Amino acid sequence: MYNVGTSRAQSFNDVAVSVINALRIANGQPALSLRQAVAQGTIEYIAFPPPLRGKYQAYTQADLSHLRAAGFDESALNVEQGVAAYVRWLLKSS
Repeated sequence: MYNVGTSRAQSFNDVAVSVINALRIANGQPALSLRQAVAQGTIEYIAFPPPLRGKYQAYTQADLSHLRAAGFDESALNVEQGVAAYVRWLLKSS
C-alpha cells in the first residue's frame, strides 16, 4: 500500500475554492479567488472546536519516495485538477 499524493501540501482553502469553482464553471460562471469567495459569503470560517485541539492533523504531505522506488513515475493531479475532475464526474453521475 502506498501513500499517493502530489508530495505538495495544499490547504483546505484550496479544496474549498476548487469545489466552488468546479461548480461555478459547470454553471457557466467565472471562477472566484479565495478572497472573493470569503467576501461574498460563499466560504465562512468557524472557530476550531476546542475538543479537537491537539488531536487533529491539519498538515499532511505525501512522501512519494517508496512509490517512486517501486518504479511508479507518473505525475499526480493537484487538488484543483483532481477536485474539478471529481465534481464533473459527480455532476454527470447524478
